Amino acid sequence: MTTLALPEPVRAALSALESAGYPAYVVGGCVRDGLRGLTPHDWDVCTAARPAQVHQALGADFSVRDTGLRHGTVTAVRDGLHIEITTYRVEGAYTDGRHPDEVHFVDCVEDDLARRDFTVGAMAYSPVRGLHDPFGGQRDLEAGVLRCVGDPDARFREDALRIARGMRLAAEHGFTVEPLTAAAMERQASLLDRIAPERIAVELTRLLTGRYAGHALRAFRTVLGRMLPELVPMYDLPQQNRHHRYDVWEHTVRAVEQVPAEPLLRWAMLLHDCGKPACKSVDERGVGHFYGHPAVSKQLTMHIVSRLRLSTAFADDLLLLVEQHDRPLGEDEKAVRRRLSRIGEAHFRALLAIKKGDCVGQETNPRYLADLCRTARLLEDILARAQCFSLRQLAIDGNDMLAIGLRGSEIGRALDRALEHVLEHPQDNRKDILLALVRGRQTGG
Repeated sequence: MTTLALPEPVRAALSALESAGYPAYVVGGCVRDGLRGLTPHDWDVCTAARPAQVHQALGADFSVRDTGLRHGTVTAVRDGLHIEITTYRVEGAYTDGRHPDEVHFVDCVEDDLARRDFTVGAMAYSPVRGLHDPFGGQRDLEAGVLRCVGDPDARFREDALRIARGMRLAAEHGFTVEPLTAAAMERQASLLDRIAPERIAVELTRLLTGRYAGHALRAFRTVLGRMLPELVPMYDLPQQNRHHRYDVWEHTVRAVEQVPAEPLLRWAMLLHDCGKPACKSVDERGVGHFYGHPAVSKQLTMHIVSRLRLSTAFADDLLLLVEQHDRPLGEDEKAVRRRLSRIGEAHFRALLAIKKGDCVGQETNPRYLADLCRTARLLEDILARAQCFSLRQLAIDGNDMLAIGLRGSEIGRALDRALEHVLEHPQDNRKDILLALVRGRQTGG
């Protein structure tokens, strides 16, 4: 019999419900991950017990909170572990294409599993009864296949977010979506227009940071284009340039795969060249050019972050990276210090990662990658020697300016001039030298 390792609080919750006469199983993603040898992040339990009966069965040993009574859900907490416990249920129509109009509690676990989206998530496990797998989820899991439970068109019409979730699961776990399910995802893609943009943003971010993000971006570009229509002109667009081996979309996917799986970097790589189609020109030799594409990419990205309602801080960082992805970071210490002064260390490091990913995604110029590695070494050397590249690192500050008689805007201008001097001459970041410099400017010296 298949066995899964369960945390003690989960095992205790199942045991308490069983002892009270209510069959109970762990269900969904935690079963899927457990069967793959992964440690689940969340623990979900389904049971024949109604919410009040769950309270009664667990109340002595758990903190039980009502978190979704309309859907039969409570959350039991013990030793810091949150366990979501839901009564077996079936669902009515989905008028809004996202949420069931009504739910009905049932007594059969198989009826509950039949309402779920994919077979790999429609398995339940009990230490008493073992694995319950009426739809072949374990077989699909072993084959790496993502398949809808029942009619895939019906599943996606019920809840269109399942389309994005399927793409995300493919990106996170490397699943191949079986043909009928994949075809239904494309047929029903227009239903994604009804999903809250914040939910789309969450699924896209998880897709982009998945281990198999490139696989999902290639396999589901039609559906992706429904969520991000700004990307569609990139598909199959030849670059016709010796600096690029691939078309714009394939280059983009390869660049996404090359940067660390951090949301900001992956989003920046996805969007850095989205302005290229609008900027493409071909010269008399048949060579493609994309003059001004970073600015257009930034404009398109502004539309995307607004539509998806990404946080202001994230959007600001993303726009900066998209706009500046093509600008040099510096070939010598002086240039690197100046770029650091303008954008700061965090943005400099992010742009360095993006430019490396961009370079590898081109697959045409290994020397350029070597240049970026040299820039990275210059950065580390500047930081190791604590060279000044910002006002807060200056050996003088506003109080020093007040002490020598400067007031108001004179203080800011004097400190800016001092920083400019130190960027050129880092060895001069000493209080005596900088005060002498400021005094000399005051007297016209």
